[in-house]
Amino acid sequence: MPQQSRPLIGILLVIAAVFCFATGDVLTKYLTERHPVGMVVAGRYVVSLILLTGFAWPRLRSDLWRTRRTGLVLVRGLILTMASLTMGYAVKVMPVAETVSIIYLSPFVVMILAVMLFGETVRPLGWMAAVVGFAGVLVIMRPGSGLDPVGVVLALINAMLAATYQLMTRRLSATESTFAMLFHVTWIGAVFFSLMALGSWGQAVPGPGDLGLMAALGVAATMGHFLFTAAYRHAPASMLAPINYFHLVWAGGLGWLVFGHLPTPLSLLGMAMVAGAGVAIALMARRRPPLPA
Repeated sequence: MPQQSRPLIGILLVIAAVFCFATGDVLTKYLTERHPVGMVVAGRYVVSLILLTGFAWPRLRSDLWRTRRTGLVLVRGLILTMASLTMGYAVKVMPVAETVSIIYLSPFVVMILAVMLFGETVRPLGWMAAVVGFAGVLVIMRPGSGLDPVGVVLALINAMLAATYQLMTRRLSATESTFAMLFHVTWIGAVFFSLMALGSWGQAVPGPGDLGLMAALGVAATMGHFLFTAAYRHAPASMLAPINYFHLVWAGGLGWLVFGHLPTPLSLLGMAMVAGAGVAIALMARRRPPLPA
């Protein structure tokens, strides 16, 4: 079918994609509580690299890694690697739902940076939504919430890295293919975390069960990216962006199911504020002009 011809399928694919990502968040927390972060995330990236190469290389050959702005593509890969590192340490010490909610501060940061760096205009309703979103994050991080302060700082750093990654993705998507950008992100992460894991391998060698879960983490992450790619064939990005906030729903539900972490009423209010404000900004972004290449 032509692109953007089946919006319902696109929406369902995004819901499935963020379920994969939430599953990956839960697996990351479980595994990092038992093994070094570098080892866990290395397994995720190595498996993703194997799957991506095995699936795409027979069809794309050298187009899989061919880029036009290679320097920026590599920087983008390093940024996501640092984001994965901070996410691993943050979710290790904090509940999944609260961690993911804080990280979803990044769309508001993207909006502000787009105004500062690229001269984009934001309507008053957009600024109001950003204020509500920031307030929601403050409610989640409030004194007495019981969240680990180091984990909160790491989640905030992750949100800043994610915002930078999103802005670079918007710029590079005009000249680079989706598969090439994903390939470079994946091999950079695989190399970085494999080197990081070498220093800790003798400390805690994972058994077959945990190795299987690390492989499942890589499968979940890769499947999420593929589902997102498929979703954009059926519906416009402006329609799908608000659906990303199902990630918070999946993260909260799976975090409760696996770890028994049930957010407090105030934390749930903060999450609802973040999700509502993010959806509002995503809906208003439908008329946003594209960034210059």
